[in-house]
Amino acid sequence: MAAIKPSVPKGTRDFSPAEMVKRNFIFDTIKGVFRKYGYQQIETPAMENLSTLMGKYGDEGDRLIFKILNSGDFLSKVDPQKLTTHNSVLVTQDISEKALRYDLTVPFARYVVQHQNEITFPFKRFQVQPVWRADRPQKGRYREFFQCDADVVGSDSLLNEAEFILIYDEALSSLGFKDFSIKINNRKILSGIAEVIDKIDNIIDLTVAIDKLDKIGLDGVIIELLEKGFTTDDIEKLKPVILLEGSNTIKLQSLRAALGGSAIGLKGCDEIEEVLTYIDNFKLQNGSVELDITLARGLNYYTGAIFEVKTNEAEMGSIGGGGRYDDLTGMFGLKGLTGAGISFGADRIYDVMEELGLFPEDANQSTQVLICCFDKDGELYALPLLQQLRDANINTELYPAGAKIKKQMEYANNKNVPYTILIGSDEMQTGLLTFKDMASGIQQKLTGKEIMALLTTSL
Repeated sequence: MAAIKPSVPKGTRDFSPAEMVKRNFIFDTIKGVFRKYGYQQIETPAMENLSTLMGKYGDEGDRLIFKILNSGDFLSKVDPQKLTTHNSVLVTQDISEKALRYDLTVPFARYVVQHQNEITFPFKRFQVQPVWRADRPQKGRYREFFQCDADVVGSDSLLNEAEFILIYDEALSSLGFKDFSIKINNRKILSGIAEVIDKIDNIIDLTVAIDKLDKIGLDGVIIELLEKGFTTDDIEKLKPVILLEGSNTIKLQSLRAALGGSAIGLKGCDEIEEVLTYIDNFKLQNGSVELDITLARGLNYYTGAIFEVKTNEAEMGSIGGGGRYDDLTGMFGLKGLTGAGISFGADRIYDVMEELGLFPEDANQSTQVLICCFDKDGELYALPLLQQLRDANINTELYPAGAKIKKQMEYANNKNVPYTILIGSDEMQTGLLTFKDMASGIQQKLTGKEIMALLTTSL
């Protein structure tokens, strides 16, 4: 039997040690900002009950949920009549009770409902875990990817939305991004637009279509709307709104004029204006805030402000997004609990940082010091120093004795270890160890105490 060539499923990836150091740099940076703003970390299972996930993401999202087959002889419990229809949708509910989570927001809502008696509200949580989507893999789009989410439930204050903008600005600036746009819109404005053209029952079709403006262009959006039953008159009314230009203030003025007959639309304008007023009291580092009426975030659960973040330094889709979802927990029996949240697309952020060379030089260093010995005696001599370095939180390895020094040096170079310590018979007799800076090639003879002092100040 021929050996099976090893591979990973399309849309998934292995991560090398060097890549993991960079990924953790992203995760640790974002987590640090979340904590600064009062968010606490939780985790939820990789799989949820299918009933928890279905119906929360719209028809398109539901199709992208990875279903998990029931264990055992799952087909034996299916009505034979259903099998003859060859309709997978009919059969799915009988053969699959669980699914891989599609995002972190719906599992979070489930968590809040289950643990509501243990939670102090408003509850601010963050979560950094993988999610899965049965999407078509392409650049910047994977079937398995990590999300870094922050959500707050139990507060309807729009200060939360303003702070999300600040979180995006601080985290991305700390990662090295110099030019990025934090786009904001409000689903109430989109509802108002649908109301004005008398298409409130087609709000989902409208939002899904205009959300694709940057991907398929205005002509593509028009074709999709026509296919969904919108008339040419509807589209002519939509065009000026969809193609709004100017500053945020000018856009709001134009929107108020266009939505004068819609109370919900004007409410959305008021909410946007309040968020922008909060932001005016802070100084953003590198991000710009842009009101974008075409931003729809094609998820059914958003009810208020919605966000999307894009870098202007590289060709890439959104690297973050989110919004307010006033009724999400109501789907699980907990009514009247408002919530809002954002997510960082860690995998896309990684790709952009690689492309732009934003990772710090030491981001691919795991070991900071390598101790190299000529023989077993040197190995034993090195053990107390090894312990001292590790006690000082300096990442240190001792290369097992027996290999040639050239091989040990190659190991240090391949792992980008910045410093090495060589211990031979001369070093053991004099107590002066050979300390080498691998970048400059400079070697010094130093005592163990001197090496400790130097490393604690330079690392």
